[in-house]
Amino acid sequence: MNKVCRGWNYTSNHLSDEDGRIVVIWKDSVSVNILCQSRQTLTCEVKIPSSSLFVYTAIYASNESTERADLWVELLNLHHTYALSTVPWMLGGDVNQIIHYDEHSIASVNSFIARMVELKDCLLQMELFDMRFEGPLFTWSNRQPDDPIAKKLDCLLIHNLVLNLFPNCTSFFLPTFFSDHSPCITDLSFTIPSSGTRPFKFFNYLTLHPEFHCVVSETWSCAGSIVSNLTSLFWKQKQIKSVLNSLNKDNFSDIQK
Repeated sequence: MNKVCRGWNYTSNHLSDEDGRIVVIWKDSVSVNILCQSRQTLTCEVKIPSSSLFVYTAIYASNESTERADLWVELLNLHHTYALSTVPWMLGGDVNQIIHYDEHSIASVNSFIARMVELKDCLLQMELFDMRFEGPLFTWSNRQPDDPIAKKLDCLLIHNLVLNLFPNCTSFFLPTFFSDHSPCITDLSFTIPSSGTRPFKFFNYLTLHPEFHCVVSETWSCAGSIVSNLTSLFWKQKQIKSVLNSLNKDNFSDIQK
C-alpha cells in the first residue's frame, strides 16, 4: 500500500475468504486493531486523533439467504463476545437484505416476509439503527431500464453510544457509478445547519379570507410545479409568504380602526 499511497495502510478478510471481498484502508494517523474476521465481516477497533476508541464492523453479506441467516447469528455472537453494547459500535456495508417492504421499489412487495423479520429482529436485539443519512433511499438497482428494480441493501448502522461520541455524524449515499451499489461517505463531525433561518409561518385567520386558497394555489404554481429538493421548497414558501403578507396588509392591517 505504501508504494501506491504513501501514509496509508490496509487489511482485508483474505484469511477467511479467498476473494477477500472486504478491504479496510486507513491513514497512518488512525490506529486500527483487527478484532476478528469471517467470510462476511471484518471487525476492528478504530482510534482517530482527538477522539475515543470505537468499533467498526464492515459487512459484505452473501447472496444466499441461508448464509445471511448465519451472518445474523454471527453478529449476535460478536455483540455478546466483545460486549459491543458497552462501546460505540458502527456497522456498515452491503447487508443484501431489506428490513421493510418500503425499501423495495416494486409496489407489489407490500408485506413482511420471514427474511425481513429475521434481520429486523437481529438489529433490535443489538439495538442498532440507521445513522442519519442523506441521499437516495434505494442504494442498489438492477440497472435494467426495461424492468427496473431498486432496493435499500446498504446501510450504516449505529447504536446510541456512537451519538454520544459523534453527535452530528451523518452518512451520505451518493449516485451509483461503475457499481450497481451507491457508495457511502460518513462524516463523523458533520456540521448541522443552525436554526437561524426563520420558520415558515403566517396568521391563521388568513385562511378564512375568500381569496386565500386561490392566492396560495396560484403562487405555488407560478413558482414551479414540482419540488425536488429543500431549495425549491424554500423558494416556493418564500413566494407564498410574500403574497400572504400582502393579503394581510391589504385586508387586515387597519382592523383596529
